[in-house]
Amino acid sequence: MNTPKPLLLTTEHKEKLEKLVKSGMTPAIIVQRAKILLLKADGRSNDSVAEELGINRRTVLLWTQKYRNRSANETLDDILSVSEGRGPKEEISGEAKTWIIGIACQKPKDLGYAAETWTNPALTRHIRQHAAAAGYQRLTTISESSVFKILSKSNIKPFRVQYYCERRDPDFDSIMHNVLLVYKQVSLEFDKEGNLIPFEGQATHVLSYDEKPGIQAIATTGEDLLPNEGHGTIKRDYEYKRLGTVSLLAGIDLQTGEAVPLVSDTHNSRDYIAFLENLNNKYPKEDKIRLILDNLKVHSSADVQEYLSAVPGRFEFVFTPKHASWLNLVEGFFSKMTKQMLRNIRVKTKDELVARIYKYFDEINETPVVYHWTWNLGDIDASETVVTETFSKNVAN
Repeated sequence: MNTPKPLLLTTEHKEKLEKLVKSGMTPAIIVQRAKILLLKADGRSNDSVAEELGINRRTVLLWTQKYRNRSANETLDDILSVSEGRGPKEEISGEAKTWIIGIACQKPKDLGYAAETWTNPALTRHIRQHAAAAGYQRLTTISESSVFKILSKSNIKPFRVQYYCERRDPDFDSIMHNVLLVYKQVSLEFDKEGNLIPFEGQATHVLSYDEKPGIQAIATTGEDLLPNEGHGTIKRDYEYKRLGTVSLLAGIDLQTGEAVPLVSDTHNSRDYIAFLENLNNKYPKEDKIRLILDNLKVHSSADVQEYLSAVPGRFEFVFTPKHASWLNLVEGFFSKMTKQMLRNIRVKTKDELVARIYKYFDEINETPVVYHWTWNLGDIDASETVVTETFSKNVAN
């Protein structure tokens, strides 16, 4: 295999090229050409230089030959096509910009790469390597910043992913309307000062319910070092030990603000039935209990239906649409709990985690906060009938 012949640079040219590369003021295109000449002077092959700089092999050959074929009175600035203090600004055509955007709007994996989304360097490298074949010679030396600017002007951001939720529930709007109707009716149970108007006759207690599975019990391997004059933060050993997980089943009473918990090692129908039984024991027997919750299978299992048949008329269920957990007020409570209590928690045993979760509920129930839903209630007619499920038949209330 033939060893590439090093490009012979004059001492003056080599020093100037190195300064151009190191200077933060040198245009990117000039830095690239300077690097080509310096790498070729080190005896690197055209393929090796092209791979390192993420450019086309023909570009390496072009600037190497331009230096070798320079005339006696041609300066290094002339060779690099740069005037005193400024680099040339060859315009990128609208057609070339459209081609760049077209590449950016494809997934890298669809062009033969392993990645799912682009990074700016990877996209720029692909553009440089394929520009000549596509008829856009100017783009063989395009800089990363130029690619980014072209995409930004068209508001194209292929480096980011924004998630959306596809509506797979054909009855999404009507189901959401039903949940909002419950919120609207509850809002009318408070006076202008925000106080709950006393119930008259049979009451319907409304709770927003959900589960939070997989709460980890994590132990430290060393003692935490509390803040002192030497360090203002809690210092904690990086190592830790997992002790298992627990599941939290919780409902917040939308009329009183009281939060009702049940912590379990499991997350199944038996746990859900135990939670319902807790509610059954909590509220007066003559009242109804209405839960807003998602349509998880365990909420309507055969065991659950058997339990409900033993307490007919006691429970009513209003289900949220699929993929609409944000519509359930208890999610805001869980978020608050995570920030206030679960974040950074360390325990010595799983039993300690359970005890501290129950203690947290005791603390917040000392001064309960009523959760109110306000979004999009203006057009809701509170006199409408809420559709509920009892798992014996659909009833209207």
